[in-house]
Amino acid sequence: MSTSLLYHGFGIRGYHYTRTDFGDGRVTFSIRQEPSTCRCSACRSADVIHRGEVPRTFLSVPIGSKPTAVTLRVPRVECRGCRAARQVRLRFADPRWTYTRAFERYVIEMGRRMTILSLAVHLGVGWDLIKDILKRDLSRRYAKPKLKHLTRIAIDEFAVAKGHRCMTTVLDLESGAVVFVGDGKAASALRPFWKRLRPSGAKIEAVAMDMSAAYRKAVRENLPRALIVFDHFHISKLFNEKLTELRRDLHRELTDGLGKRVLKGVRWLILKDPANLDEDKDEKRRLKEALKLNEPLATAYYMKEELRWFWEQPGKAFATSFLDGWLRRAQASGVKVLQRMAKALALYRSGLLAYYEAMITSGPLEGTNNKIKVLKRVAYGYRDHEFFKLKILSLHETRYELIG
Repeated sequence: MSTSLLYHGFGIRGYHYTRTDFGDGRVTFSIRQEPSTCRCSACRSADVIHRGEVPRTFLSVPIGSKPTAVTLRVPRVECRGCRAARQVRLRFADPRWTYTRAFERYVIEMGRRMTILSLAVHLGVGWDLIKDILKRDLSRRYAKPKLKHLTRIAIDEFAVAKGHRCMTTVLDLESGAVVFVGDGKAASALRPFWKRLRPSGAKIEAVAMDMSAAYRKAVRENLPRALIVFDHFHISKLFNEKLTELRRDLHRELTDGLGKRVLKGVRWLILKDPANLDEDKDEKRRLKEALKLNEPLATAYYMKEELRWFWEQPGKAFATSFLDGWLRRAQASGVKVLQRMAKALALYRSGLLAYYEAMITSGPLEGTNNKIKVLKRVAYGYRDHEFFKLKILSLHETRYELIG
């Protein structure tokens, strides 16, 4: 093996190749450093006295499926200027590491395509070593995202684990990148974000979010000029919860066994978009039969579908007229679920109509939250909370090609 191959294949330059050993299931290349090239690691002075050597072994890039390592007797020198004895600075590895920089680059590149466990098995090293390399790289690139370019953002929470453990995410709607991950779902979860946002000079014009009182208060206090937009997704989710509640009440009230079976079988059909009903499974007919059983359920269902048109109006004036008419019909329907829904929407009126000024939704953030769920499922959870946050911040660039 030539010295030039050592450089081109393993990124090691300025050292002489001496020998190759085969044992312990890997290939080990021995190299040495010429005494004349030794410098003080602090002041870079060449006026040094040699004080022995320290044997070190570093993991390197595998050859095929065969692990490799590099051994070097690291010179120890005493600097006449600093009056201190130190090991010389390595050109191919950090003095604290047990692997070369080429190995680190290989792990980072493969980490974009493989899980930590599969990569650790591939390289024959511990899981923690791979995780530490990836975490350091993620921290260097994503720990503090730039905020000065933010103009439109979305805020939402997602469940981390059972027991109401949640985290809050802030998404840049222009780039699709997560710019903040906080613990919890209260206003306190956003405090570190506001602290970083103030000196950034960002001019945020609009915020898409759910109807959380805590988030609304936090945004009004920290972004008093920004529009707060309640989007389609959260309104539909709220309405679906009300419909589910109504169906359950009707199911309990029914005494007819056939009627109970019909209602029980259409739980998801009531919540489903009519355009997505499967004709091969006879879902349209089954839904129609269920709606015939009870007039309040049918009224609530058709009012829910009609509300979808609010986000398809040609402008704010039309949307205002549509919303006012819908609220009046809901109140006059006599269906308690619709009346409660109308009361809630009346409270959220400004946030609903703000959609026609900003034309943003938190849909991209909901998609990101789904990616986070996949991220957790692939990794079977994360023990390192900070590493999990960094993975979320890098999610917009993540592409898993090999799952392992």
